[in-house]
Amino acid sequence: MKWKDFSKLIKFRLTFLVVFSASVTFLIGSKATGQPINWLHWGMLIAGGFLVTGAANCFNEIIEKDLDKLMKRTKDRPIPAGHMTTGQALILGLGMALAGTYLLGYLNLPTGILSVFSILFYAFAYTPLKRISPIAVFVGAIPGALPPLIGYVAGYGTIDEIALIVFGIQFVWQFPHFWAIAWVLDDDYKLAGFRLLPTGKRDAGSAVLTFISTLILLPVSLLPTFYHYGGYWVGGVSLACGLVFLYLATLLLIKRDIISARRVMFASFFYLPVVQLMFLFDFLGK
Repeated sequence: MKWKDFSKLIKFRLTFLVVFSASVTFLIGSKATGQPINWLHWGMLIAGGFLVTGAANCFNEIIEKDLDKLMKRTKDRPIPAGHMTTGQALILGLGMALAGTYLLGYLNLPTGILSVFSILFYAFAYTPLKRISPIAVFVGAIPGALPPLIGYVAGYGTIDEIALIVFGIQFVWQFPHFWAIAWVLDDDYKLAGFRLLPTGKRDAGSAVLTFISTLILLPVSLLPTFYHYGGYWVGGVSLACGLVFLYLATLLLIKRDIISARRVMFASFFYLPVVQLMFLFDFLGK
């Protein structure tokens, strides 16, 4: 098996972003305990998170193998392209799931339980819903927002207000992020019958809901400062990023074109790591 096929099977770039998010919040959670950071556990989180996320993506591609053949963006994935059998992918997925869950469960029980939940919810709830209803984005936002929660709990040991805040920020962020992607890729998605835009098409309704979700993200991203977990400069950076994000969502609302949606999509890629890193740097400086 070639690395190129394996990286497509596990959606390497998506997996990397997920692990990055979890690794940042692990450091925040570790710092919140007042104890020295356990770098061995940080490494175990990264390895376990990579395996668990890769497994979830692997199961997703097994379930959607026939649909992937229909879309230009996905027809060269290893299973639809014939570079890997479903059985081979299943063995890989199960192996990664078991190994990743073991590593994360070794850190503490809540982390292990959350990792199992994330695999099941992503592969067996979100994935089939994509062809049934736009509510799939809401369902997918739950496992999509679990990585920072898992990372924090792995470092801190339990769920507290900060854990819920990092979960909430990433949960709300999912909506403008995925709706922008769905707007850009709508023609391709329709070939497989996916219904991910809020109204099912590129129209004013989808643009309005994307704008509203970006607007909601503004106060949510300020929660660390509001609850005195982050300094005012963290709130200032979050506010500035949120306003830029909102401005681009406003342009989408006005123009309702693919170019504007693509700008919102790329802005979402930068927004989340910047906000999370500012929160981390503030914690490390205390």
